[in-house]
Amino acid sequence: MRSDEPSEDLLKYQGRHSRTIWPAADALGIEVIDQTLLPFRFEIRQLRSCAQVEAAIRTMVVRGAPLIGAAAAYGLALAMREDASDGAMATSIAALRASRPTAVNLGWALDRMHRILRHAPPAQRFDLAWREAARICDEDAESCRAIGRNGLQLIDPIARRKQARVNILTHCNAGWLATVDYGTALAPVYAAHDAGLDVHVWVDETRPRNQGASLTAFELGAHGVPHTIIADNAGGHLMQHGQVDLCIVGADRVAANGDAANKIGTYLKALAARDNEIPFHVAAPLSTIDWTMMDGVRQIPIEERGAHEVTHMTGLADNGELQTIRIASPGSAAANPAFDVTPARLITSIITERGIVKATAEGLSSLKVFA
Repeated sequence: MRSDEPSEDLLKYQGRHSRTIWPAADALGIEVIDQTLLPFRFEIRQLRSCAQVEAAIRTMVVRGAPLIGAAAAYGLALAMREDASDGAMATSIAALRASRPTAVNLGWALDRMHRILRHAPPAQRFDLAWREAARICDEDAESCRAIGRNGLQLIDPIARRKQARVNILTHCNAGWLATVDYGTALAPVYAAHDAGLDVHVWVDETRPRNQGASLTAFELGAHGVPHTIIADNAGGHLMQHGQVDLCIVGADRVAANGDAANKIGTYLKALAARDNEIPFHVAAPLSTIDWTMMDGVRQIPIEERGAHEVTHMTGLADNGELQTIRIASPGSAAANPAFDVTPARLITSIITERGIVKATAEGLSSLKVFA
């Protein structure tokens, strides 16, 4: 399946099949879903330059590690249309790489694009880059579909044993919206739901950007998956009372020893899961593994975002307009680390497109032949 072909397998919004990123009809840019407006408005934004793609990544119009990588690939392709010189390519790569520091897929995609382009004549670089960006998108969709199939193997035995609803807790958004298609952490959920299993998802609210309440709940609802939004700090309580069967989260970077960076607060969920003997799984494609890092807690860079995201909230007002209001005491300082790192010892397994492995250096090394 090519990225410009419709498919009945793609997830739906109001009956419409859509990926999260695709080439514009005139091939002069790309189109993406503006995720800053969800769940209240579903709008498509056109990006026609590398600078526009970089801004979209930085401001989280597009977000989620795999999607960021795909968008960056297209951003570099658009840069090659404007100026295909070596100097311009280096400048564009640097600008895109700096837009979000934690997600390794960003650097992975740019490195892959650079390998394709560096020895090509400038006149050929745009066409080469455009085709390679499309391949990255197609490969990501297929990887996420495979993660869904593999993760289903973890849900199905629980459903058979319980003969009742399987309750899955997730944190942040690692679904269709965070990837080109299908998702990572939510891909097994969709596979289970589509297979007829009775699944229910506890959706962490995930302050400060509320990506659980806004994005995960939005796409689960669009796909018809039963779900309930909870405050971030409710997860431990639900685990104590037997209302969580397993946790599945995504990752923005997985170190070679199995440590995994994800939305801030993931580490606390893993601690609660361990205390209550609940499986805690990380779903991520091979492109999210950083083979250069052997200690994620110490080495993975943690993005520090603006204090405004903590001190203010945006929502839909009674008059139907999106409004941003202050919720914090004026004059108080606010810190906003966007991610934390869950140590490998707290992770039951890592679900990849090539199979389910232990969160250890040995487990991940078994996948290296495919990287």
